[in-house]
Amino acid sequence: MKINRRLVLLVTAPLTVAVAFSVLALAPATNQALQADRLTSMVEAADGASELANRLQRERAAATALVSEQGDAEAFRLRTNATDKSIAGFRSLAKGLSSVPGSAQGALDRIERFVEEMPGLRAQVRSGSSTVSALAFGYRIVIADLNSYRDGIAQADGVDAEIADRIRAAAALSEAAEHTAQQQVTVMRAQAAGGFTTASQRTFDAGRMGYTESTGVMFDLGPGEWRTWLERTLSGAKALEARRLEDEIGRTGTGKDLTVAPEEWQKAANDRQELLRSVEKRVDAAVLAQVSDARTTLIWTAGAEVALVVLTLVGVVVVAIRLGRVMIRRLRDLRNAAHEVAHSGLPAVMNELSQPGALRGATPEEVARRTGDPVRTTGEDEIGEVGEAFNAVHHEAVRLAAQQAYVHEQLAETLVGVARRGARLTAVMVSELDTVQRDEADPVRMKTLFALDHLAIRMERNTNNLLVLGGYGNARVRSADVGCSTVIVAAAQQIERFDRVSLGAIESGIGVTARAVHDVAHILAELLDNATRYSPPDKQVGVAVWRLWDRAVVQIVDEGVGITAERRAVHNAALLEPQAGIGDVRSMGLHVVARLAARHGIVVELRDSSGPGTIAEVTLPAKVLALDMEEDRTPPPGALGNDVGYEAPRPITPPGPGGHRQQPAGANARPGRDSAPIGTGVGLVGAGAPVGGDRENPPGHAGPRDGGPGGGTPERGHGTTPAPHPVHDEPVSRVAGVSSSGLPVRQRRAPQQWPAAGKREGAEQRPGTGAPRPSPRRRDSRQVSDVLAAYAQGINRSTNHRGRSAPDDNTERTEK
Repeated sequence: MKINRRLVLLVTAPLTVAVAFSVLALAPATNQALQADRLTSMVEAADGASELANRLQRERAAATALVSEQGDAEAFRLRTNATDKSIAGFRSLAKGLSSVPGSAQGALDRIERFVEEMPGLRAQVRSGSSTVSALAFGYRIVIADLNSYRDGIAQADGVDAEIADRIRAAAALSEAAEHTAQQQVTVMRAQAAGGFTTASQRTFDAGRMGYTESTGVMFDLGPGEWRTWLERTLSGAKALEARRLEDEIGRTGTGKDLTVAPEEWQKAANDRQELLRSVEKRVDAAVLAQVSDARTTLIWTAGAEVALVVLTLVGVVVVAIRLGRVMIRRLRDLRNAAHEVAHSGLPAVMNELSQPGALRGATPEEVARRTGDPVRTTGEDEIGEVGEAFNAVHHEAVRLAAQQAYVHEQLAETLVGVARRGARLTAVMVSELDTVQRDEADPVRMKTLFALDHLAIRMERNTNNLLVLGGYGNARVRSADVGCSTVIVAAAQQIERFDRVSLGAIESGIGVTARAVHDVAHILAELLDNATRYSPPDKQVGVAVWRLWDRAVVQIVDEGVGITAERRAVHNAALLEPQAGIGDVRSMGLHVVARLAARHGIVVELRDSSGPGTIAEVTLPAKVLALDMEEDRTPPPGALGNDVGYEAPRPITPPGPGGHRQQPAGANARPGRDSAPIGTGVGLVGAGAPVGGDRENPPGHAGPRDGGPGGGTPERGHGTTPAPHPVHDEPVSRVAGVSSSGLPVRQRRAPQQWPAAGKREGAEQRPGTGAPRPSPRRRDSRQVSDVLAAYAQGINRSTNHRGRSAPDDNTERTEK
C-alpha cells in the first residue's frame, strides 16, 4: 500500500471519530433549532386559529340573529364567506405542521371534522330548522377546539417555560373573547324568548365569570404590558357602553323582558369583540415575534456551532493534507534519490572508480566528498534523519569503493613493477642464452639450453599477461602488416605444446594490421594454450581462418570433453565484458583475452562443437585486418614454420620495461632468433617442419622461442650476431630484396659466414670479457646432427611433465 493511502487512512480514522462526536455535540442545538422552527409554525397556525375563532364567533352571532329573526340572510352570508377564507388559511397553516403535541393534534382533528360538517349546519341555519341552543352548541364546540389547540402547543417539546406561559396567556385571552361572544348569543336568545330563563341566566353569569377568570390567567402568565394593552383598549367609550349594557342586562331578573334593544346590544357586543380582537392580535403577534426570535437565535446558534465544527474539521483536513503532502513529497524525494543512487548514481560512480586511474591522485575521502550528497531531503525530523543516514551510507560506499580502487591501483602497479622486473631478468637470461648457444657444440648442454630457451618464451608471455592486467599494452610497434598465417605460427610458438597445433584451411590474402599484430598473436596464444592443455595429448588442435564479408574469423578447435552450456555462457559473458579489476588469478588468461579483444573490437566466443571438444571463435573486425595482401610464404596445412632464409628486419621499438631498446632493422641480425617476421626478437622454426622437432633445423637456429609475439621482450636488443666486417664497424646489410607483400628478404649465407662467437655488435660487452671471440670452427655433419638431436631433446625436456616446472600461467580452463 502506498504511503499516501496509509496517511489517508491514518487521518480518516480520527476525523471519523471527530465527526461522530461533533454530530453528537451538535444534535441538541440542531434539535432545539428544529423544535423552535416547529413551534414557530404552530404559533403561526395558532394565529390563524384565533382569526378563525373570531370569524366563527361572528358567524354564530349572525346565525343566531337569523334563526331568532333578529337578522337577515345577507349578513349571515357575508359572515360565512369571511369564515371560509379563514378556514382555508388555517388549513394551509395546519397542513405543514409536524410533531404537534397530542392534545393539540386531537383538537386539529376535531376542527377538521367540524369543517367537513359545517355545510350541513349552515343549511339548517338558512332553513330555520335548527334551534338556537343546538346552533350555539355546535359553534361553541369548534371554537373550544381552536382555543384548546392554542393552549396545547405550549406543551410541545423544547418549548421554553417563558414562551409556554405566554402561549397559555394568549390562549386565555382567546377564551375570554369566547366568553363575551357566548354572552352575546345568550342575550340574543333571551331577547328572542322574552327574557332570561333560569338556565340562560346562569349561562350569562357564567360567561361573565369566565371572562374574569380568563383575563386573570392572562394577567398572571403574560407580561405586564399585555394587561396594560387590554385595560387601555377596554377603557374606551365603546367598551364602557358594552359594560353598561351588560350590567343593565345582568340586573334584569328571570322572566322579565330585557330593556336593551337587540340592535343596541348587538352593536355594543360587536364593538367589544372588535376591541378584544385587536388586543388578541397584538398578543398573538408578540408571541409569534418572541418565538421567531427564539427560533432565529437557536438556528444561528446551531448554524454557528455547525459552521465552527465544519470549519474545524476542514481546517484539520487542510492541515493534514498540507502536512501529508509535504511528508509524501519528502518521502518521494527520498525514494527517488534512493532509486537514482541505487540504479544509476552509485553504479556510475562504481564504474568510474573501476576504471584505471579513476582516482587521479585523490584520496578516498576526497573522492567521497566530491560525489556530494544525493539526498537533499534533510532536516530535524525523522525523514531528514533518514536522508542524512542515506547520505552517510552513500558516502561510506563511495569511500570504500575508492579505497578498493586505490588498492587495485596499488596492486596493478605492483604487478606492472613485477612484470617489468621479470622482463628485464628475462632479457638478461635470453642474452646469456644467446651468448652461450653461439659456441655450444655439446649436445647435452645444448639440450638444456634449448629447454631454457623454450621456457623463456612462456615466462615472457606470463610477463606480458601481468602487463595487460595492470592496464599496459605491448611496447612493440610494427611498421608493416603481417599475414594471418604468420601471426598464428608466432602465437603457436609461445605455448608449451606447440607441436600439437595444426593449421587447417587458411584463406589467402588475410593479414593483420601492424598495430594489432602482437595483441592478436597474444589472444591466439592464450586460446591455443588453453586448447592444448585441456584436450587429449595425442590429439591435434586445429586452426582455420576464412573471410566473412568485411571481417575474418579464426576458429580454434580441440577435441576435449567440452564444457557445459551454463559455464560456457559465463565464459562468453566474461569475454564480452572484461573486468576492470585485476581478476581471478585462476582465470588470468580469460581476462587477458577479454581485455586485449576489447582494445581492438575483437569478438571472442566459445561455441559447442558438433563432436567432442570446444570451438574458440575469434572474429577480427575490419579495423584490425589487412585484406587482399599477398603473403610471401604460407605454411602448408597441418604444419607450422617459415623459410629458413626468410628474414624480416627488426623495427626500432620504444623502451621496454627493462629500459633497453631493440636494434634497428637489419643491424647485426642473424638467422633464426633475429629473423622473426613479427619483430619480437625471436625467430620461427624451419619451413614446413612440424612444431616440436619433427624436422631438423639448420645449425645456429634457435628453438621454439624464436617466433611470435611475446617470445622476446621489447628491451631485448642483444639477440643478434654481428656479421663479418674486417675493415670497419658499420653493420653489413644482408637484404637481398623485397617480397610481394613488401617485406625485405634476407639472403642466404654460406656456412663459413656464420658469425663468430664473442661480443655482438650493438650489444654491450659482458663483464669480464675482453677482445672479441674468435670465429667459430667449421662443424662437420656429425656435429650438426648432434646439435639437432640436442635441440629435439631440449624441446622434449621442456614439455616433459617429470622435468617441467609449474605451468607458466593459470589460463582459465575452457573445457571440462
